[in-house]
Amino acid sequence: MRKTCLIIAGLLVSFVANAAPNPEMIVVCYPGGLVNAKDANEAMSSMLRVLERVGQWQENSFISLFTAKADECRQRMAEKRPKFAITSLGLYLELRSQHNLVPIVQPMIKGLTHERYRVMVQKDKYKSLDELKGKSLGGTVLEEQSYIGKIVFAGKYDPASFFALKKSNQAIRALRALDKGELDAVILNEQQFGGLGSLHLQTPLAAVFTSEEIPLMGVVANSATTTAEERARFSKALEGMCADTEGKKLCELFGVEAFAAVDPTVFEPMVKLWDKGS
Repeated sequence: MRKTCLIIAGLLVSFVANAAPNPEMIVVCYPGGLVNAKDANEAMSSMLRVLERVGQWQENSFISLFTAKADECRQRMAEKRPKFAITSLGLYLELRSQHNLVPIVQPMIKGLTHERYRVMVQKDKYKSLDELKGKSLGGTVLEEQSYIGKIVFAGKYDPASFFALKKSNQAIRALRALDKGELDAVILNEQQFGGLGSLHLQTPLAAVFTSEEIPLMGVVANSATTTAEERARFSKALEGMCADTEGKKLCELFGVEAFAAVDPTVFEPMVKLWDKGS
């Protein structure tokens, strides 16, 4: 599952020794993720070079600042005020007004630009989410508890008060704990759920909760500091990345089939849920 942690983080940039004059900083946030630094650096640097070539920017026009901590992402967004950023959906919803954020591109995975979250338990041990009240819940996505409560559970359950939360930075570790009975449940995103078959767990698992469709988040732009032309150029470059010979190999490595321009209306239900729970 490690490579799936790089899907969003690997969209863009990394540490560049010989950057162009005044390179544009892009803040990259992957809350709760565990990313191997060497793998991340190589992947993001490679992605950036392709992005610049496809978009016809000078080489090393962009640099990035990556973090797997939500609090650090908030701090970096405030300090750097980037024109473009890669954020989770939860951070976008939280920071959109403060930083004038608008989504411009989404990753497409297995033909879809949306996902579902699932709460997994040992099969037949629990029948519903309500039976898990006060029980232990693990998972990497618990770094963003407000997002899980407001969006994934649609405001019906507050993770902090309903469960005994056991945050993890590795989905595999949480699932193995569930397999051994050390956890009562684990919450997974779509990519983590898709990797279950490769783990060969001893105990059969079942989902006691499946969320509604939730749009995948990719790149956002600050609409106050970018022009419509800049946003369109950035979006077009990303849309062309997976069609590029070199870019296609990188997209396949990250499990991304394509990057699609955003239909802003797909995020409107998410905004309403978020604001309703505020």
